[in-house]
Amino acid sequence: MMLATLVQTTRPAFLLLALSVTALAVALAFSAGASMTWWLVALVALGAVIAHACVNVLNEVDDARSGLDALTERTPFSGGSGALQAQPRALNAAAALGLGLLALVIAIGLYFIYLRGWGLFPLGLLGVVLVVAYTPMLTRLPWLCLIAPGLGFGPLMVLGSYYVLTGSYSGVAFATSFIPFFLVNNLLLLNQFPDAKADVQVGRRHLIIATSPAVALRVFQAFLVAPYVLLVALVGVGVLPLWALLGLVSLVVAIPLYRGVSTLQSPSNIPHALLGQNVVVNLSMPALIAVGLLLA
Repeated sequence: MMLATLVQTTRPAFLLLALSVTALAVALAFSAGASMTWWLVALVALGAVIAHACVNVLNEVDDARSGLDALTERTPFSGGSGALQAQPRALNAAAALGLGLLALVIAIGLYFIYLRGWGLFPLGLLGVVLVVAYTPMLTRLPWLCLIAPGLGFGPLMVLGSYYVLTGSYSGVAFATSFIPFFLVNNLLLLNQFPDAKADVQVGRRHLIIATSPAVALRVFQAFLVAPYVLLVALVGVGVLPLWALLGLVSLVVAIPLYRGVSTLQSPSNIPHALLGQNVVVNLSMPALIAVGLLLA
């Protein structure tokens, strides 16, 4: 029972996002002609998944301690897993798990620095800061709260993975990393709508609270359009190959999502279907671009 509870706090289904973003970084490295070994690719992917799991566990622990998860209306995409509410005795074990995962991420990062040099250190340090500070600090700073998720899964994860695989940074990888930057910012932003009233009660101050639901929805729409404009622009100027436009297939889901958000009568009551579509766009667009890069 305890083990099952701890596994739940990692939010396993959501860890696919780390794999999708890592796949994009691997494909960028492959298209740049990098010679990669399977074990290094696997370790990069494992490090990304562990980092994501660490954030999830620490968030679950913080929300359980603050009482937030007891106030939220849980959905399949927001409001926490409910694991620590069902098994409150697992709270200390979950906290230990979160710290253990953080230590493991740092250890993997130090190995990568040993392998590739200190050029990776600034990204790694910023990544650790984001992991530790997101829930207790950044959720109280509206604009940092908005961009922190995308910064972690975009420039930090894509560039960091690319550097480990190639031994250097790349303007192509940096520019492309802003595709998951916008997508993942939106993933967290839309998921904050159902929790906004509860978030106020525990001192959070994200964009929805600091401005208004209407303003936050406009930001969401802009961020939903941005990665597609960026992808077309990068292909148009020759930074990415034509096959990268395979990522546009995700518009099949993104367009209904945009329309659905545009016609919302009550922003505080986001239909589960829209939350699900947002997840699908996040998972599919980086993965499809990765496939396109491998086919090019």
